[in-house]
Amino acid sequence: MPDTAAPAAPAAPPKKAAVRGWPGVGPQLAERLAKIDVFSPADLILHLPLRYEDETHLTLLADVRPGVAAQCEVEVLSCEVTPPPRRQLIARVADASGEAVLRFMNFYPSQQKQLAAGARLRIFGELRDGFFGAEMIHPRFRPVAAGEPLPESLTPIYPTTAGLAQSALRKIIAGALRHNGVRDELPEALRQRLALPALPDALRLLHAPPPSMSIMDIEDRGHPAWQRIKLDELLAQQISLRRAYAARRAKNAASLPRRDSLTRALLAQLPFALTGAQRRAFDEIAADLASDHPMQRLLQGDVGSGKTCVAALAMLRAAENGRQAVLMAPTEILAEQHYRKLTDWLTPIGLEVAWLSGSRKKKAREATLARLAAGEILLAVGTHALIEDPVTLPGLALAVVDEQHRFGVRQRLALREKGRAGEAPHMLMMSATPIPRTLAMSYYADLDVSVLDELPPGRTPVVTKLVAEARREEVIRRVHDACATGRQAYWVCPLIEESEALQLKTAEESYAMLSAALPDLTVGLVHGRLKNDEKSATMAAFVAGDIKVLVATTVIEVGVDVPNASLMVIEHAERFGLAQLHQLRGRVGRGVHESVCILIYAQPLSQTGRERLKAIYEHTDGFVIAREDLRIRGPGEFIGARQSGVPLLRYADLEEDAALVEIARGLAEEILRDAPQVADAITARWFGGRAALLKA
Repeated sequence: MPDTAAPAAPAAPPKKAAVRGWPGVGPQLAERLAKIDVFSPADLILHLPLRYEDETHLTLLADVRPGVAAQCEVEVLSCEVTPPPRRQLIARVADASGEAVLRFMNFYPSQQKQLAAGARLRIFGELRDGFFGAEMIHPRFRPVAAGEPLPESLTPIYPTTAGLAQSALRKIIAGALRHNGVRDELPEALRQRLALPALPDALRLLHAPPPSMSIMDIEDRGHPAWQRIKLDELLAQQISLRRAYAARRAKNAASLPRRDSLTRALLAQLPFALTGAQRRAFDEIAADLASDHPMQRLLQGDVGSGKTCVAALAMLRAAENGRQAVLMAPTEILAEQHYRKLTDWLTPIGLEVAWLSGSRKKKAREATLARLAAGEILLAVGTHALIEDPVTLPGLALAVVDEQHRFGVRQRLALREKGRAGEAPHMLMMSATPIPRTLAMSYYADLDVSVLDELPPGRTPVVTKLVAEARREEVIRRVHDACATGRQAYWVCPLIEESEALQLKTAEESYAMLSAALPDLTVGLVHGRLKNDEKSATMAAFVAGDIKVLVATTVIEVGVDVPNASLMVIEHAERFGLAQLHQLRGRVGRGVHESVCILIYAQPLSQTGRERLKAIYEHTDGFVIAREDLRIRGPGEFIGARQSGVPLLRYADLEEDAALVEIARGLAEEILRDAPQVADAITARWFGGRAALLKA
């Protein structure tokens, strides 16, 4: 593939090495640049503007339109500091057309000196009507000489951090562009077919647009220059993910062929029939397990779609072949529920399931560990306790990871290393966050994806109601009436991300309030700070029906299955993410009774809060909600990309740029096949040493 410019700039080194700096960037500046993920000249070139300002022409004060930022050249007439308590710096300025006031609430002595009477300035800001006439609040300004030339391009405004001024950032980025060439690996014929500029041209245009360009046009991410950047980024992502996929497939794994004895026995005694989606997903998993290279499959589906049952069938396939399988969950509550469910299903067919968690007594834990190490127990369920050093699983052939995005890269790697030397276990990841198929195929290009897109028959639809905080007393009466008829209720406390202690206090206050308001009902409390045995005892009492109202934090977001609970109240619902609200709502509607989810919200609602509540009120399909969540939050946060080890996309949007994703996917396969050195250059440019995150 042809070159269109000088050789590519050196790839970003690992973070620790990067803070030493490079020519023109000392250690102190490098430390600041590292905070915005810039570790080399190559990273500087790819650090693109958020927006632009037009400083290529001057506007007379009299011609400035209110509310529109403009640049004026003025002379300072006077400058003074007003006395306390509202100490301000006030400068009166003028040009040929009139006068204005510059007002600074926060200022430095150096600024006061620059604003001395007689100084010539270029000021940039919005002019508005003030108490003493036209004024600019905190305008950007700099002293200039008479006749000083204007910039020849629009002024870029970059993402930055404290201690790193825009002027300094512009200077070092301009230097990086001058001294480091960029190579375009795309063939010219493809660029012409797509009507895209060469990569070096696109970068130069975005860093320094000509004054003839409309700011709206260049800020629109649909501009051909932006499209070229996004295609390159998507290409780097797809190459990295495909390479990770290929590397995994090259490893050896235990072949687990179909034997069906235990599988048939389980299906025969289950009180329900598998859905078509469950059968399809298990067939896909079974085909992978029969292979002698490790499965890497994501099983995703809506709340209540039956992922645990599919996981149980997969684990049975290992047991039928005399090998071990484990299921790891992120919380003790969820892990314990999986354990109880698997035990109920598998004990009747003669299989024991081991339970491993940090809360187990030392003696019982050691006995279980000894039996697992001896291969006497084939199936185990647990929390991250499964990956701790004492746990030996000599026959491990399958590892199931539930809510996989909640585990870090290292944790999943540690689980993988529990198997036999020279043999990688099959990996089945499960996620209850439904992801639109196109998005899943893009973000998880290194995984095979199975989707459970239908719910088991008999699931009762959940009615969602939005209630303002002022009607709280009505909601409490509704809880009382539901419990009086024999049902149970959840009361979920507000999400307070900035303070776990404050969230705990709120939960305790809600518990006290409901205990007082509902004296004839048993109210329980569960939160993350409780000891595991206390938490388990409370949950067991709720499952048994001894507790009628369960006050909880988001620890119940995943995994609590109580068919008799038909009412859920979520306080300050506007604070929760859309996926969280859907997960929580999925805790009811599991029995035969009509179920209701009441979302209490506080006013005034933000635009985002309003959009979330509207989406959760109007939709019950998890995949539709997922699409809305993606629209509101963006793909990085939606997927949990940092936790999953997938490089974040800075500029491309997997939904909006779906056409580019398809082009990048096909091109990645072509480049990997025909020009692997080109693939190296593209991934180095975008990820440097960070592509190693994809190992997990």
